[in-house]
Amino acid sequence: MKRLLKRIVAAVVAVSMLSSCSVLSGLASSASSQGLNTVSALLSVYKVLKSTGMLDMSNITNIINVGKILTGAKSLTDATPSYIDKFSSGLIKGSEGLITASNVSNVISGLKNLTGFDTSAIMNASSLAATGTAPQISNSTPGVSETLSGLNSIFKLLQ
Repeated sequence: MKRLLKRIVAAVVAVSMLSSCSVLSGLASSASSQGLNTVSALLSVYKVLKSTGMLDMSNITNIINVGKILTGAKSLTDATPSYIDKFSSGLIKGSEGLITASNVSNVISGLKNLTGFDTSAIMNASSLAATGTAPQISNSTPGVSETLSGLNSIFKLLQ
């Protein structure tokens, strides 16, 4: 009977350890994926700004991309160092060489700065745009100029 009880306890401990490893692995994967999603949107916005000199926030694609960037930035709020490391590796991996180990911490700081003001109008517009509904937003919408200024600060790091 004692042997059976010991085996049951050992099995419970083993399952518990495997579950926690699986959860941690999922968080790491999630952080890296969020970094990849964020950098994809960053690159799109960066290329538009570089080619046209401005970002039209009435353009649905631009709105969705800025929303993705802000979502990534918000995921860094109160994030663990491990999450930030995985997020950073996602940024570097998908950046086409623009984000490197030497500038990624500054990019992370720039992203975190985007969470310091009200971006709810942009996030709402991004959600609407993702469903195909044309949102009512422009460069004069509250939070847009601060967001664009913050993005320009990040983009200066990429040149």
